[in-house]
Amino acid sequence: MRIIIFANGNLPNLEKARQLIRPDDFILCADGGTRHALALGLTPNVVIGDLDSVTKEERKKMKELDVEIIQHPTDKNETDLELAIDYALTLNPNQILILAALGGRMDQTLANIALISNSSLVTHNLRITDGVEEIFFCRDHAQVIGRSGDIVSLIPWQGEVTGVFTENLRWHLHHETLYPDKTRGISNEMTSDTATVSITSGLLLITHITGN
Repeated sequence: MRIIIFANGNLPNLEKARQLIRPDDFILCADGGTRHALALGLTPNVVIGDLDSVTKEERKKMKELDVEIIQHPTDKNETDLELAIDYALTLNPNQILILAALGGRMDQTLANIALISNSSLVTHNLRITDGVEEIFFCRDHAQVIGRSGDIVSLIPWQGEVTGVFTENLRWHLHHETLYPDKTRGISNEMTSDTATVSITSGLLLITHITGN
């Protein structure tokens, strides 16, 4: 089972986002992320959140489509995206893709990235993506699938990352240490359609920007 979560950030290219969707995906919208699903002609399986970012027109549309709505109080300790991720985990999916989690408010963007750093999510292959940029964490080994020329950045998260080894990146890292206050891993470039990254210790944030 694969779950697509629509957050309420920016979705820069609808067509590239559309290419990510499969017919059998479970569509889960975090509050205002409903607008992105509807813009793509998708019927959400579930909408969750305090619904403060859902318009009257969108509410009407969801009622017509008989969409399940799980409403939470406005005064809550979690963001709507965190609620959506928690709900998704109850369905035990093999993969979770979060769309439209970047852009807009910086605090929300940083919080969204921090959410997917939770070690309990490792087995669910969780990534933030929108067809233009994807973000995920590497704890030991990771694969980046794209095209030669795509930009890949490696960013230490929460501390130094040791033993960083890369393959099929233009600037090869050979068992190196990356530090959170240095920019050594920024803006590398894929030399093949697949690149690999492995580390010895730490938590490494990987960003992948696709070419045109």
